[in-house]
Amino acid sequence: MPASYFLDSFGCAKNQVDSEGMMARLDGHGWTCADDAESADLIIVNSCGFIEDAKRESINAVLEWKKNYPEKKILLAGCLAQRYSEDLASSLPEADGILRLDDAAEIARAAGRLVGRAHDSAAPDSPPGARPLLSMPGCAYVKISEGCNHACSFCAIPLIRGSLRCRGAREIVDECRDLIERGVRELCIIGQDICAYKDAGLDLPGLLREISKLRGDFWVRLLYMHPDNFPLGILDVMENDPRILPYFDIPLQHASRKILKAMRRSGDAEKYLALAGAIRARIPGAIFRTTFLLGFPGETEEDFQELLRFQQELRPHWLGCFAYSREEGTAAYDLKNKPPKKIAQERKRKAEEAQMPITEEKIDELIGRAFDVLLEEKIDGDEGEFWLGRLFCHAPEVDGCAVVSSGARGDEKPGEILRCETFARRGFDIEARFLR
Repeated sequence: MPASYFLDSFGCAKNQVDSEGMMARLDGHGWTCADDAESADLIIVNSCGFIEDAKRESINAVLEWKKNYPEKKILLAGCLAQRYSEDLASSLPEADGILRLDDAAEIARAAGRLVGRAHDSAAPDSPPGARPLLSMPGCAYVKISEGCNHACSFCAIPLIRGSLRCRGAREIVDECRDLIERGVRELCIIGQDICAYKDAGLDLPGLLREISKLRGDFWVRLLYMHPDNFPLGILDVMENDPRILPYFDIPLQHASRKILKAMRRSGDAEKYLALAGAIRARIPGAIFRTTFLLGFPGETEEDFQELLRFQQELRPHWLGCFAYSREEGTAAYDLKNKPPKKIAQERKRKAEEAQMPITEEKIDELIGRAFDVLLEEKIDGDEGEFWLGRLFCHAPEVDGCAVVSSGARGDEKPGEILRCETFARRGFDIEARFLR
């Protein structure tokens, strides 16, 4: 009987792609993925080490799995294992093995060693197009680069993931083609900063033009675009191919020039508003998602009020707010005048509250119109059956959703894109009906 594993994954979409890669390698070496931890020979925790809360969650997962299944072997992988491998090897005995990101290709060998299973070094890994997909039906993440060359003072990603390395454009396009042939309808392009992509003379707009040559009815969604080197050539591609969604995920972090400078970012409120204005002038109906980092060292109430004024001018559709997390090894680690945690959390709450009417207003602008909806899950509710899905304005997992409750043919399937008419807003979600 082949050995089996159960994978518990934490963190962002990039970690999900890492998990899919580990699963593909294990499957290619004869392992099977168990439905639950109880029936698995090995439990793998693919950890996140980006901020303190994520690190704590990952460690607690290891402790909880060992408590519930003391007889099973646990392998800690991912960002936390990469960043603190030596410390964890001695301080976390509940983890029977540590697998750094640098060693991810050796997952089958490391797993076999833990459970006493011989490793077949001649067995090939599964091809990239055949990797398991952990995302919702019809959607897949395509990682075009790893690491980051920016030196943002608050960010530990370069310490964990290293400097920027870009995948070959041909390899990326081939992967996109394989995913489309497997029935994927939404390709989410990800990386620590996809705007920095370069390969053999191709930048991000050039890569998108190559992807646009692919045939099929699919979406391309761009995620994680650094504002300080945003390539406006993206807009040319979007104008020529509506399959490249007008969705702009640009983490601005702040608006105060003083705070942005301390964060080692070159932008300011004026530049960011000009960028948003340029995008909106070219791409009517452009959707904006951004993030704010509250409580950074040196942030005063005046800085925070400047951020709130900027928020009202920018009026993003979606906003994620985070309280600053002090991370070892980052340039901001030793900065003074860090606002108390209580104040940072209060500023986070106020920014989130200020965003609510903006998001409601932006959603209202989409009501009474026809849109394609990517169906994800059918629900049997008290008031009958309905579908959950997403419009072009909804990135996976982080934004609202579409609730499609009437006009169904009865043969709809998860992963399909169907035309719907929106007719109401429910909180941050959109109610819609199928168009026949």
